[in-house]
Amino acid sequence: MIVQAITIFCGSRPGRDEVYSQAAYALGQEAAKAGLRVIYGGGSSGLMGAVAEGALAEGGKVTGVIPYSLKEKELAHDRLTELITVHTMHERKAQMYDQGDAFIALPGGIGTLEEFMEILTWHAIGAHAKPCGILNTNGYYDPMYDLLRHMTEEAFVTKETADRILLEDEPAKLIQQLQHQEGEPYV
Repeated sequence: MIVQAITIFCGSRPGRDEVYSQAAYALGQEAAKAGLRVIYGGGSSGLMGAVAEGALAEGGKVTGVIPYSLKEKELAHDRLTELITVHTMHERKAQMYDQGDAFIALPGGIGTLEEFMEILTWHAIGAHAKPCGILNTNGYYDPMYDLLRHMTEEAFVTKETADRILLEDEPAKLIQQLQHQEGEPYV
């Protein structure tokens, strides 16, 4: 599978440490440098805005997908290559899934976690073979990764499923790994 577009799930808030926004901006830059189109939630605030700004600063193509109900709340970004406005969160996720060849989760809240876990679930049941990665800035996802290992030890998640999630703390390395991961469906 050739990765040409990457869907990024992340927070509409910046978090309490500037390191999160810096990493999000760097990820956007690295995606653009690699020639990848960025698909994300369409907001201009928080980590969403940082990802978009990083990609745009490098001349990248950025597609935002935002529901009408969040257009004001998340302050839709006004300088994107493309902004798609949809009616529901389900439509948003469907658009983001369909357009992405790979997925990355950055730090975020319950929405970010829900979106990425749904993608991982589809991956685990063989509904897609698109690469999935986590940018583990400041060890943010360490507790979740520990939980996944625990789920594996308790035989609720296969080792193959847990091992397919790329966990990286450097944006450039994560982009490179996603571009070179073999995507074979499995159950």
